[in-house]
Amino acid sequence: MTDIPLVQYSHTAKRFIPGILLTLAIALGTAWLGNQPVMSGLGLGALTMAIIVGIVLGNTVYPLLHPQCDEGVQFAKQKLLRLGIILYGFRLTFQQVMDVGLSGVVVDVVMLSSTFLIASYMGSRLLGIDRQTAWLIGAGSSICGAAAVLATAPVVKAESSKVAVAVATVVIFGTVGIFLYPWIWHHVASLIPGISATQFGVYTGSTMHEVAQVVAAGHAVSPETENAAVIAKMLRVMMLAPFLLVLSIFISRGTAESGTTAQRIVFPWFALMFIVVAMFNSFHLLPLPVVAAINSLDNVMLAMAMAALGLSTRISQLMKAGTRPFALGLFLFIWLIVGGGAINLLVHHALA
Repeated sequence: MTDIPLVQYSHTAKRFIPGILLTLAIALGTAWLGNQPVMSGLGLGALTMAIIVGIVLGNTVYPLLHPQCDEGVQFAKQKLLRLGIILYGFRLTFQQVMDVGLSGVVVDVVMLSSTFLIASYMGSRLLGIDRQTAWLIGAGSSICGAAAVLATAPVVKAESSKVAVAVATVVIFGTVGIFLYPWIWHHVASLIPGISATQFGVYTGSTMHEVAQVVAAGHAVSPETENAAVIAKMLRVMMLAPFLLVLSIFISRGTAESGTTAQRIVFPWFALMFIVVAMFNSFHLLPLPVVAAINSLDNVMLAMAMAALGLSTRISQLMKAGTRPFALGLFLFIWLIVGGGAINLLVHHALA
């Protein structure tokens, strides 16, 4: 009798192994490529290359491996990403978090509110998209990509097809952002006087879709940009819970006659743990070699998450998203880049 749970546990664990090994192989392979002079000269980091390789494989040979690897790939995409972000706190200190300051918080609040309101109005009023799809795309664009879409879906009671469309839209444009933001830094931001790598990191974290994409884009610019981008992004992620609370109250007021009960809101605990780890690291209690080892492990975890995100992305998703949701996603993407840049500059100068 006592052997049955162990056998079941062993069988369950084996289902994750193929996908985890696949993402690990991509992560280690791209890490090696990233250290080669040719690739490092192009400015392509291991995280960026991991998602590129993932997308290429995801749309070629991976469909054949999908039945055996999917559970492990999803584990890397969800669990390892969150653990990687938590461990990312060992790269930061509380002083660095404070350096983002009030301006970073104000920018995040303004960007979240404006982006979601624009999505709601433009989606339903101008493009004729149903409110649920517009809300899902707005949540994904304004907070944290696919994770926000999935968290918002039960609140708005969206059908699975609408969730898939929203996820496809935000993943597509978020992935484009991985390559566009470093280009903006090298070709546009340098033309604006007084823009530091840290300020560009706040801009990146306050306007990009996915946590993983923020890490990749910031990593491609500089360590200072990556640190500030992750901090600004995690502040946005922590706003997910109050956002869902406000949205559920709004929906419940509009559907009071249906008699539905309030939706349970899942708090993004990994975002809180990220801050806790950064605060712990601020006391410098661990030896430097231990911290360095943790950071190396964290690099592998994040690269595995990037690979999993790429493997899960299908070019065919672009076609399934349709013209109008795609148009909404594109408009929000442009707003995040242009409007987000303007808001970042205004807030920075106003609070400087």
